[in-house]
Parts: sequence; C-alpha cells; structure tokens
Amino acid sequence: MKKIFLPLLLTFLISCGPSKIKRIESSKAATTSLEHIVEARNVQGGQQQEDTPISATSVRKHLEFLASDNLKGRDTGSEGLEEAALYITNHFTEYGVKPYFDTMRDDFDAKGVPTYNIVGVVEGNDPGLKKEYVLIGAHYDHIGIIKAVAGDSIANGANDDASGTVAVMELAKYFAQQKTNKRSLIFALFSAEEKGLLGSKHLAQRLKEEQANIYTMLEIEMIGVPMVSKDYLAYLTGYEMSNMAAVFNSDSGDNVLGFLPQAQEYHLFNRSDNASFYNALGIPAQTVSTFDFTNFDYYHQVGDEVDELDMNHMAKVINHLIPGIQGMTTSAAHIITMNEQ
Repeated sequence: MKKIFLPLLLTFLISCGPSKIKRIESSKAATTSLEHIVEARNVQGGQQQEDTPISATSVRKHLEFLASDNLKGRDTGSEGLEEAALYITNHFTEYGVKPYFDTMRDDFDAKGVPTYNIVGVVEGNDPGLKKEYVLIGAHYDHIGIIKAVAGDSIANGANDDASGTVAVMELAKYFAQQKTNKRSLIFALFSAEEKGLLGSKHLAQRLKEEQANIYTMLEIEMIGVPMVSKDYLAYLTGYEMSNMAAVFNSDSGDNVLGFLPQAQEYHLFNRSDNASFYNALGIPAQTVSTFDFTNFDYYHQVGDEVDELDMNHMAKVINHLIPGIQGMTTSAAHIITMNEQ
C-alpha cells in the first residue's frame, strides 16, 4: 500500500474508506457456486487438502522469487524491480497472456525515475462483449532498502504487495488457460505505487485518453494472512460505494467479500491503485484485502517476509475470487454499479 504518515502508522499501520453501511449478507439462493472449483479432499497429515485451480505450492514459488533478498525490496527504478518485471512478463508469455499495448510495458516517469507497468490481456470470447474490459491489478513495487533492524535492511514486501502480484499472475494464468471470459480481461501490475500511486494513475489516464471501455477494476492488496474472527474471507474497500461485494458473493455462493469498519474509518479506498481508476474513469474500482489491522505487524518493515505469510490462505482467497471475476466477464448487462452517494 501507499506509504502512510508515521502517526497513523503507529496507530494502525495503514489508512483508507468512506461512510457507514450494513454488510450485505451473501445470497443463499446463489446460482453459481464454488463447487465446480473447490472440491475438498481427504485430510492428510493433519491438514485439509483441496483440489483447486491455484495451489499453495505455486503461490509459494512466486512469492519466494518476488520477495527474495536478491530483489532488494523492489524499489522503483531498481535492478530488483526490473528482475521482478521480467519474471512477471515471462509468466504472462508462458501462459498465453498477450500484451495489451505493443509490448507488455507501459512506460512512464516516476518523479524523474523511468519505470513501467506490466499490462497483459486475455481476450474475451464473445464478439461483442470482448470490446469491454475488466481490469485486475496489484502493485509489484515496494520500498527497497530501509534502516536496518538486527542487521536486515531489505524491506522484502512479501505481503505488500507481492501477495497481490502473485494473485494477479495466477488469475491471469487461470483465465488464459480456461478461455471462459466473454469480456476481455486486463491484468496489470503497477510500478511506483509506493511513490504515490503513480503507475496506476498513468495507466488510468492512458486508458481514458484511448477511450478504452473499462467496465470494472479490482485491485488485490495484502492478502497474505487470514483475518481474525470474521465471517467473510476478505474485505472490499469502499464497500458501500457499489454493489460489487453483493454480486461477488452471489456469484460465489459464499460470503467471500465483507465490510471492515476500519477500512472505511481510515480511508483505505483512496490509498490503493483502485482509486486511480475510479477517479479517472468513474467506474466501480475497489480493492480486496485481508489485512485487518490486527493480523500483520510488518507493514513497511524488514519483517515483511515470505515465512510470515499463509500460503494455503492465499490460495484460498485467489480461488474464491475466480467466480466473481468470471461473473464480471460474462454478465450480459453491467450488473456491478456505483451506489448513489
């Protein structure tokens, strides 16, 4: 997430959100369920195993590369961030995700530092709807080298936001292989988020100027650890601003996305890349997260390492997002809409 002033960091580590609302309960009569995606296997070795499209093993593999010490915290303009970009680009290419522009790179200047977003697309299979886009994003940069703690000065950024980056990579692979999306899917990884959402602002403005028909945008941020004592899997920033959570839950047949009061109180909606697309395009654009202000102590610290994250939880979140994203791409009408403010 975008860097926060120290007083707020000492209070809760982060900030973002708008006004007061009751959480909409998920529909019991949902027509689309997760049963075709998640099938429980037998319990082995004391842990429940699941037959799912995205595995904890694959999640760990990507995280261990992106949040390794070798990448030195993925600061904007650094060699480490370039290595991360090449890794993501190679993953997209391997699984048939095409460049949205002439190449995967969306170059821009981040306060004097040349850098780029990575933007791929999985074309829709409907002749009409494929001209519309659903955008799934995360930021792949972090804050690099910081003041040392116990001899460690690398802010690895495993949760912030290698976790979201891995989710976008895995979702891109899934939809590129399944080819079930009627609308086209843009998969975007943003640079310079930590410098002030610069990458997403650049891409949102470029898409606006090119008059791209973007239906919705979903950002994935800090999903590395489960929430505490919640009856939903993840929360949605700006929950009350649209009906996105209710639609997702109906498509999933599960209580996947919920309302976190602190997200509203600390204005999290405005602190992630989703805000760039909402402001530029006026579309439903929101962020999914599982950081609940009590479950992770290493925001913007050297302790944000892979071993602090829960791979099974991450895989579960990503798998549970699939039906909602699928619904975004296949509904005949624009079901997800902004609420009156």
